[in-house]
Amino acid sequence: MPTLENFTQFEGRYWDTAAIRNALDYQGAKAPHTGEPYSEAMLLGISGGIAFGYFTFHYQGYDPQVNLLTRNTFEPMERIFNRLKVPRELPRSANADKARQNLIDALAEGYAPVASPDGSLLPYNAIAYDEANWYTMPLVIYGYEPDKGEAYISDRSRVSLTVGADDLDKARGRIKKERHALLLLAAPDGSKLADAIRQGLDDCIKLMTEKPPKGSAKNFGLRALGHWAEMLEKTSRGSWAKEYPTGRPLLAALTTAYTFLGPAFGKTVQAERDVYADFLDEAAQVLESTALTDVAGKYRDAGQAWQSLLDSLLPKDAPLLGDAREAIDRKTELFIESGAAHLDEIIAERDRLESLKTASENDFPLSAGEISDLRADIRDKVLRAHEAEEAAIVALKAAIS
Repeated sequence: MPTLENFTQFEGRYWDTAAIRNALDYQGAKAPHTGEPYSEAMLLGISGGIAFGYFTFHYQGYDPQVNLLTRNTFEPMERIFNRLKVPRELPRSANADKARQNLIDALAEGYAPVASPDGSLLPYNAIAYDEANWYTMPLVIYGYEPDKGEAYISDRSRVSLTVGADDLDKARGRIKKERHALLLLAAPDGSKLADAIRQGLDDCIKLMTEKPPKGSAKNFGLRALGHWAEMLEKTSRGSWAKEYPTGRPLLAALTTAYTFLGPAFGKTVQAERDVYADFLDEAAQVLESTALTDVAGKYRDAGQAWQSLLDSLLPKDAPLLGDAREAIDRKTELFIESGAAHLDEIIAERDRLESLKTASENDFPLSAGEISDLRADIRDKVLRAHEAEEAAIVALKAAIS
């Protein structure tokens, strides 16, 4: 049964751009301006670039969540494919046997297939199974050996991930929308690169400064940063003081915000502003624009502001909060560096975080005054990020006008 020979593509970090980057790299696609594989930074920029989104969720029976977006999430993969004219096939079947054969055939033909199985059924993710919930994110399957009972995956970690072939089959078949689907890519049209970059730059400006394609304007862009700052200051409905006053709700809000903003969710500690700066440096080369190189410096400054914001969510020296941060960081680092080799320790850190949430229900170690100071400090960092983002987006608009 097929496994791709000499597959070493474990460079990507964020699901969408990582899967495309690693698949194209294995299949030999080269960017025209470098002669090297398309970088994840370039794909991020073409997909619509960076953004900001602020969303809160409160579902009965679950901890509250504060979800923070740092990149354009409006069909980013389709934007890449359409703008770079990437030829692609989409074999799929509701029949599990046919789906397995599709995967085997794709590997035999030399493709690095992209799939979006239910990640909660892949053991290396260490996510407790929930009948009511699932999540799908793209990854690359580079080997499928049912005779051995194994499949081999490239998915955010710097090393290969091995799962049971049956586990992969179940994960690929769980969600109707993505059931057994594969995405087979061919080389992009390099002649389209400059136009693809321009469209991506335009997307970034629009989503940071204008009404979003869907959803409320207050949840996206610069306005969303202002809205978050308001929610950290006010005491009315929707505010942090009202919804997450102390205890488990507050710890859940802080840990989810920290998770979605940083490496635990495939991002950098600078909310990917450093990655976007790398894209702008490449874009400057392609478009022959020194102005974009100057703008890249603005985004590196913004990255520093975002890193300070990330640090403020779970201060290292704060009781309980520092422990929660340590648990998140440790399990993230273990996964990125060693995949599932230390899965027991990853699970232990996951369970440690859950224990901290339980402990916080009756014994939260911060006083009301200290919690108020914490919110004020986070708000200050949000406003600084807003200032840096505004300066960067103004410079970007001027550079491409």
